[in-house]
Amino acid sequence: MITQEFVRKLVVKNDAKIVLLVMDGLGGIQHPELEKTELEVAKHNILDMLAAKSECGFHYPIGVGITPGSGPAHLGLFGYDPLRYEIGRGLLDSLGVDFEFQKGDLAARGNFATAAYDGAITDRRAGRIASDASAKICKILDGAELDGVKIFVLPVKEHRFAVVFRPSDGKILSDRLTDSDPQKEGLKNLEVKPTIPEAAPAASVINKFISYADEKLKKSSPANAVLLRGFANMIDIPAFGDVFGLRALCIATYPMYKGLSRLVGMDVAKDCDTLISQFEALKKNFDKYDFFFVHIKATDSAGEDGDFSRKVKAVEDVDLCMPDILSLEPAVLVVTGDHSTPAAMKSHSWHPVPLMVHSKCARFNPVVKRFTETEFIKGSLGRVPASSIMTLALSHARRLAKFGA
Repeated sequence: MITQEFVRKLVVKNDAKIVLLVMDGLGGIQHPELEKTELEVAKHNILDMLAAKSECGFHYPIGVGITPGSGPAHLGLFGYDPLRYEIGRGLLDSLGVDFEFQKGDLAARGNFATAAYDGAITDRRAGRIASDASAKICKILDGAELDGVKIFVLPVKEHRFAVVFRPSDGKILSDRLTDSDPQKEGLKNLEVKPTIPEAAPAASVINKFISYADEKLKKSSPANAVLLRGFANMIDIPAFGDVFGLRALCIATYPMYKGLSRLVGMDVAKDCDTLISQFEALKKNFDKYDFFFVHIKATDSAGEDGDFSRKVKAVEDVDLCMPDILSLEPAVLVVTGDHSTPAAMKSHSWHPVPLMVHSKCARFNPVVKRFTETEFIKGSLGRVPASSIMTLALSHARRLAKFGA
């Protein structure tokens, strides 16, 4: 595998702009009745036009047959080895809402959920409650102190929140813990357990917090339970700009992706709450940065909800905005997803992810006519690891020097 240390030695600077457009959960599988994927049903004339003149194929976020989480999948897209840098989702969500970490803090990602009288989870997302309702519930739980540990409960978006545990004695609460989230309806909240002896204090206080939340929310509806996962301490990671020689800007609506971008040293655009505002931010900042990470969440949300038609529309909505990108004439435009989220599966999957690299240097296959999985099988890129996408983009931007004499 090509390392970041190796790439750093080859980087050269110029004025070429790179746009990485990520439609979260982009890949799909055939609808059981239509026998077509979401991309095959969607009308996306601009993406089709680009595909016919681009290098097309697929990437594996982690490896063949491995279903990735969003955190490691995006690390791969950013040119990092996701197996080397394991980052808990709690850290990313917390950074995404601008929480200032201190030494010893332990973060977790939370879902407000609906539980039956016997504790069995009937809805892991509490009906995707509105963000303002979620924020009010966070206020109920925020500020508790258990066993000398102060607890911060931070609204993220809709049913999702982040929780940070801060020990008053400054010691580090280990993140070597199992999740409480059973990941399926019909099961009860799991006991958080330490995977190393040193994590026992953290497990104890977290289980007490879950019981505390259950008591506080027992009269609440539909959000009357909390599910925790993705425990994480702060980590050291090379800065994106130092590795690739790029001034980078994240343009995202969802906090987790802002958090990951901040973690690797990207700037984050403000006031990007809609698809239209995201592309306006791209135009506004195009002269200030070299690299733009534009993240689209709607495709993934629809896939996880099993809503095939909504995912189709989310792709079509992006296609309508593509002229906004093309009018800026970036040297390189990469369009892909972080992972596949087929609506037929209602979850992330292991399927390879469609990948398109568009530039004046692209060596395309004329037989590719549409931006779809079936067409991309014919593409010139074949199948590559996600961590190679950054080197591909840099090469197309003429930002990598030749290796060797």
